[in-house]
Amino acid sequence: MAFRPAVSLVLASVFLGACDTALDTSAPSRPNIVFIFTDDHTARALSAYGSEINETPNLDRLADEGMRFDRCLVTNSICAPSRAVILTGKHSHLNGQLTNLETFDGQQQTFQKLLQQAGYETGIIGKWHLKSQPTGFDHWQVLIGQGPYYNPRFLVPGDTIKITGYTTDIITDLALDYLENSRDKSKPFMLMYQHKAPHRGWHPGPDHWEMYADEEIAEPATLFDDYSNRASPAAGQGMTIANHLDVGDLKLQAPYSMNDEQKEVWYTVYGPRNEAFQAADLKGDDLTRWKYQRYVKEYLRTVAGVDDNVGRLLDYLDESGLADNTVVIYSSDQGWYLGEHGWYDKRWMYEESLITPLIVRWPGVVSAGSVSSAMVSNLDFAATFLDIAGVDVPADIQGQSLKPILEDDTPNNWRTSHYYQYYEYPGWHCVERHYGVRTDHHKLIYFYDRDEWELFDLEADPYELNSVWGDDTYAKIQADLETELERLRSEYAVPEDTRPTGPCIPDGRGAPTRAGD
Repeated sequence: MAFRPAVSLVLASVFLGACDTALDTSAPSRPNIVFIFTDDHTARALSAYGSEINETPNLDRLADEGMRFDRCLVTNSICAPSRAVILTGKHSHLNGQLTNLETFDGQQQTFQKLLQQAGYETGIIGKWHLKSQPTGFDHWQVLIGQGPYYNPRFLVPGDTIKITGYTTDIITDLALDYLENSRDKSKPFMLMYQHKAPHRGWHPGPDHWEMYADEEIAEPATLFDDYSNRASPAAGQGMTIANHLDVGDLKLQAPYSMNDEQKEVWYTVYGPRNEAFQAADLKGDDLTRWKYQRYVKEYLRTVAGVDDNVGRLLDYLDESGLADNTVVIYSSDQGWYLGEHGWYDKRWMYEESLITPLIVRWPGVVSAGSVSSAMVSNLDFAATFLDIAGVDVPADIQGQSLKPILEDDTPNNWRTSHYYQYYEYPGWHCVERHYGVRTDHHKLIYFYDRDEWELFDLEADPYELNSVWGDDTYAKIQADLETELERLRSEYAVPEDTRPTGPCIPDGRGAPTRAGD
């Protein structure tokens, strides 16, 4: 059984005219911008990036018709800080969102406010995850906190609404309704269309419950990493597939947000699978392998739901006549671990969580099927949105506009190094605070509360399994990276992090059970 969202009475009236869709001939000359954003979608689960474990035909369509960025690096690999960096174009220490715990200061300068002042209509629909109410948006409908995968409630100005159905589908329904019925069609628009999926919980829609059921997903080479030859924090985390996935993650029980009808279908699908697992009585590496299969399939099923819905949006842009004058951008808040190093989650400066997907389609500007290896960042998104819209980029924005790269004119002085800092410790998964610099071929990481360093040769050691910190062979490279790290910290005006620290002991699902004062 597949179910579709049952639109609430509050929204029903606005959908009645949807069948009278006509070409939007009033599209302004300034380009519209649609920013498609997911939560925790690794580039390694996108077939446009060469995934060998899933296919994403609609996102691939964007890449085929636009530009794929192979090195888009985040500044702080965790949800709320990444979103704050995108809104402000400033590092976490300047925008105030160091971790998921703070409430975002919506009074500060953001790109959407600057677009509003320049005559754009701005909207955000879907996941917000910044605690404060959205500011600088003419239209907003956002999930409360993380939001559930089923039957979500949305914050809207002055009220909340609940809609029955699958959240990924509902967010798309709301976005399409806004584009068709609610926006001011005399203005160019900037829509942030933001999904919950594929965030932890990984509850797919019924259309995808059976997907991959009879397949074996390839394991990553580092699934059984022993964390040797590195600094001590790699072994001290609480995000292993072997020990930190709970019964909900593994679909051994139905999500609370389902209604009785949905739970009946859920148990029909998962009941036989769980019985087979219980009968197998797995242990050790065999149990870890089973957990990996259960986890990664659920993750990929939620990605499939996103891809289907991106297809719905792209079809609407075509059918409405908006596509030719609309820049479509796809990205996620950071990378993610699909079993690499034995992990799920993000947070680290290691490649899997540092790199996030970025695809841009801009008809008439971006060459179809082009690929950029420039070192870009989510820090650059705000400047890029403004530059695309013809709005001056304020001098205090720390990112650089990607518009020249999109126009196939990458500046000769484009960055060759990237600064990263992670702050949330003690916290979920007990990942130690660290900062570092990445260049084309090397990466230097400093776990500053422990005074421990790591240095990786990314060409010789792409999986980052062997730190060469202190190796005489790399003495010159190490010294150069230390100098570059200090230069970047000075350029970005990064203060010392003097907040109290640890200890942090993860429980069976990665939550900290003891934190310092």
